[in-house]
Amino acid sequence: MSGENKNRITVDIYGQQYTIVGEESSGHIRLVASMVDDKMREINSKNPYLDTGKLAVLTAVNVMNDYLKIKDEIYQLELELKKVKD
Repeated sequence: MSGENKNRITVDIYGQQYTIVGEESSGHIRLVASMVDDKMREINSKNPYLDTGKLAVLTAVNVMNDYLKIKDEIYQLELELKKVKD
């Protein structure tokens, strides 16, 4: 990553400040942070006794599960599209 294209954004996730550096737009970084915060709060509302570390891990597990499901759906759609094209 070149230094020219990096954005440095400070965001709040679950009451903690984080500085995120990336090539994505500041709006994109803020959206991602907001979605992580929302997911952590959703999980916390279902189990308010989790400590922050366990809450963060469960959030990561939930997000990765969603990602893998979507990735599989895209793969299946690509297979269907290939069949239609052939």
